[in-house]
Amino acid sequence: MTENPTATDAVAVWAAAQVTALGVTDWPAYGSPAWRALLATDPRRAAAIIEAAEQWRQHRADVDDLDQLLTNNPEEWYRRVTADADAEARRIAPALAKRPTAAEMRARARRQPPRPVTATPGWPPVAIPGRPGWHRRLVDGRQVDLPTARNKMERTA
Repeated sequence: MTENPTATDAVAVWAAAQVTALGVTDWPAYGSPAWRALLATDPRRAAAIIEAAEQWRQHRADVDDLDQLLTNNPEEWYRRVTADADAEARRIAPALAKRPTAAEMRARARRQPPRPVTATPGWPPVAIPGRPGWHRRLVDGRQVDLPTARNKMERTA
């Protein structure tokens, strides 16, 4: 139930006063299994009924207000019914702007020309695609293609 109903809404003030008079601070939702398990004389049962009635009244007032706006002021109606979506769009826009577009993703997916195989200092030899048994090594600052050693004797020689 609304914690602090506005003074201009007399029905909400009355509902809050009724719940306060019952002397309860929490209650199960109206119609829930926990609510159905309460005794008919339990004040929490009445508090749940008052809360549900007040929520329904406020919901109907909102729907009636929107229906009136749709008839008399469609621009304001549209602004109200899209306000949450607009706020969400503003919230996620920065993250969406950083994502690649579909065209950018297609461009990235296209086959790129192969990069040249380059040996790097401090790393093991690099296998050469299309030449089984050959590796590229860095020897005295030059890229050198050499056959792979086939056994332990060739490696130590």
